[in-house]
Amino acid sequence: MANDWREHPKLKGRFHPDRPDDLQVMVHDGGPRFTDRRPEILWTQVLGADGDVFIGRVLDQPNQLKNVQAGAEIRFIVPESGPHPLLVTGKYLGERALWRLLAPCKKCGMSELFDTPSDLIRATFPQIPADIAKGFTFTTRCGCCGEGMVVRWKRGAELP
Repeated sequence: MANDWREHPKLKGRFHPDRPDDLQVMVHDGGPRFTDRRPEILWTQVLGADGDVFIGRVLDQPNQLKNVQAGAEIRFIVPESGPHPLLVTGKYLGERALWRLLAPCKKCGMSELFDTPSDLIRATFPQIPADIAKGFTFTTRCGCCGEGMVVRWKRGAELP
């Protein structure tokens, strides 16, 4: 079926009652380490899915974001916990299996990062060689609320 994503358990109950392909997605320019711009909740039309990764078209014009515009095609996931589906990049999806968030954000419940851990490690700890970063545990700030989060880069995983 062409729109089988409408029945996806992670999307159930999230669609606009009058526009069955539209839901709200948290869109961002990155987390607080890389930008001072706050995430925005934008209506997005779902176009398709590949497993638990969804493709959509942003319907609203962001107020202050620079990297996303109305009409842009984006990828998003639904975090295990957190307020909304979340915009993700291909790089983020590629690294997702290489790290583990030790607990969701204690303040807002977000269970995903806005930035890739490899970018966070390089920006926060530029002196650490890539081979030492294996199994590295570090803290970062939640992209939704700014609270601290703990991330563990999995042992044996190479920094890209």
